[in-house]
Amino acid sequence: MTSPKPVLALVHGWGMNARVFDTLAERLAGDFDVRALNLPGHGGRAALAVNTLHSWADDLASQLPAHSTLLGWSLGGQVAMRAAIDHPDSVARLIVMSSTPKFVVSDAWSHGMALADLRAFGASLMNDPHATLLRFLSLQTRGVAGQKALLQQLRAAFLAAPTGDAEALKQGLALLCHTDLRAELSRLLQPTLVLHGGLDTLTPAAAGAWLAAHLTHARQIEFARAAHAPHLSHGDEVAAEIGRFIHA
Repeated sequence: MTSPKPVLALVHGWGMNARVFDTLAERLAGDFDVRALNLPGHGGRAALAVNTLHSWADDLASQLPAHSTLLGWSLGGQVAMRAAIDHPDSVARLIVMSSTPKFVVSDAWSHGMALADLRAFGASLMNDPHATLLRFLSLQTRGVAGQKALLQQLRAAFLAAPTGDAEALKQGLALLCHTDLRAELSRLLQPTLVLHGGLDTLTPAAAGAWLAAHLTHARQIEFARAAHAPHLSHGDEVAAEIGRFIHA
């Protein structure tokens, strides 16, 4: 049955699950048919036989009605960008939150993390997945006012669903290490809203500014006092910007 409301699909980041969007979905439910989706191998979903950015994007697009608005957070933003490029009939509008075309720094890209740091993180993940993922959550709130309460929200969402499948987590970390969408962004033609926190240390705000400058139809909103999870620390403001963007 076709929904009378515009469909807004929400895609979480690496190691998390769809429950991280509970409060945002509540804020938006009056105006939109909000669908919080789990990535393969996350939140109790089975992993795919092949785990690549393309396969995850294909899986995501298969769950969307035509002409949906798609929001991707962090790694979910990369999956969403890939889906928008590969499946333009499914994605009419795109919202990229706390994401980046490339997580890892290189000679031509300074807006990211060191590859050695991500690889060390991967080694810790294999030794103690639960503790490593909890440490990862603390990085997402660093520098934000009310950090303790925000971290509790993230931990509650993390614990509200089964821990991600070990192979899917490993492959997701590989996507963080190796994905580079910069050369393909000229093919992303949908209207795009880029949301970013000014205090984000995982995906610096400069990465969001670069995205907005290099996408054909994009604008950026930066929340100066937010870190990697603006939908939790600045939920009312994020919801308002989403509403304005979709109804524009």
